[in-house]
Amino acid sequence: MSLGREEEIEVYKPPLFRPGAKVYARYQVRNDGTMAGREIGEIVVKKGDVGYVRDIGTYLQRYYIYAVEFIDRGSVVGMRGRELGLFAAREATS
Repeated sequence: MSLGREEEIEVYKPPLFRPGAKVYARYQVRNDGTMAGREIGEIVVKKGDVGYVRDIGTYLQRYYIYAVEFIDRGSVVGMRGRELGLFAAREATS
């Protein structure tokens, strides 16, 4: 019986991005309450914002969380790999 919550365990594979990688946000991201000094629901990253991966951590021993520094916004935001795209790949398709 499947509960519909079957998700791939990301940490069994290598990370999608490495520290220093130039990435862009594929989606708009709002504060879920984990960013101190910001209102819950406040937009912290807009679709298309460009940043650099600073560090890689894990969440629940299942998912990679990429600490991305958005220099223009002056913030570091934890994001999932599916929320990011490699900037060089974006330039190649433009």
